[in-house]
Amino acid sequence: MQALILVGGEGTRLRPLTSTMPKPVVPLVGQPFITYMLEWLRSHGVDDVVLACGFLPDALVAVLGNGEELGIRLRYVVEPEPLGTGGALKHAEELLDERFFMLNGDVLTDVDLTAQLALHDRAGARGTLALVAVDDPSAYGLVPLAADGAVREFREKPGPEELIDTNLINAGAYILERELLAGMPSRGTNFSIERDVFPRLVGHGLYGYEADAYWLDIGTPARYLQATYDILEGNVQTEVGARLAAAGMRLIDGAEIDGRVAAPAVIAAGCRIGTHATVGGRSVLGRGVTVDEGAHVEGSVLLDGATVGARSSVRGSILGPRSRVGERCQLDAGVVLGQGVELGAHNTLTAGARIFPGVHLPDGAIQF
Repeated sequence: MQALILVGGEGTRLRPLTSTMPKPVVPLVGQPFITYMLEWLRSHGVDDVVLACGFLPDALVAVLGNGEELGIRLRYVVEPEPLGTGGALKHAEELLDERFFMLNGDVLTDVDLTAQLALHDRAGARGTLALVAVDDPSAYGLVPLAADGAVREFREKPGPEELIDTNLINAGAYILERELLAGMPSRGTNFSIERDVFPRLVGHGLYGYEADAYWLDIGTPARYLQATYDILEGNVQTEVGARLAAAGMRLIDGAEIDGRVAAPAVIAAGCRIGTHATVGGRSVLGRGVTVDEGAHVEGSVLLDGATVGARSSVRGSILGPRSRVGERCQLDAGVVLGQGVELGAHNTLTAGARIFPGVHLPDGAIQF
């Protein structure tokens, strides 16, 4: 089985993490985010994946290669300019099989794709959408179903006055028959499959699969942290979560630990946790991270080479690669430091403050 994954966006909502790397390879609990999608697809029999790229495609190829290490065939198509979800699909048309999955590349989920495919076959569908129930569906595509699973309506991101009687939303995982592409605009046209194609397919072979599954769009720092916590706590089925559970909820790979590490946590090789330092639960430390004497890290992600100075506190925050936090700093409530940021001593950041790559702040520069 084949899959097309749309990974062309710039990930602007996740900046500054995505200022220097494409979102699909932003590390999530020790591995590039997109590998969670690839492992999930592989577990449902997908062995051929086409990545529809746009922003920094060479970085994707450098990290993922041809997919051999992941046990899957990877190919890449690069859009010369953004053409919407439909335009990306048409741009990849020459590589697509007679039937394929199409997926948005910014979702962490464990939807049962095998069951979705079985429904598609039973219904003789031309297209089948994975659907999940959410508390607030207004920001998504709403998809009410008939008793037989046929889609009754598809309304992409309606306004408050347009809400319809369903909390089922488009989960961004579709099964499509290739013959559908013949009725779409020509290659090079900018169009949306959600706005311009699916509404016209209602009543003409479009079905929905209601999934009882985990589903999260990781497009913002808050959701990135939530995805981290959910993987660590086993709320979503992942291979790293299974390894973590088997290891007693602490995965520690060759780190030097003189302080304390609470579960659940993932600590990569080359990390150093100093005397009286504490790494609290729901934390992930990338390769070569240093947490100096008396510092405290909790519910945070510290990417490769980050440093937390002595007696500093980092809570619910994200530190980009090779960022440095000086002594006696306090970071909490969703702070994000980009790659190479340096904070001098005695800085206090909170309330989702974002510091972009390469910025150097002197001692005591920020107190809020």
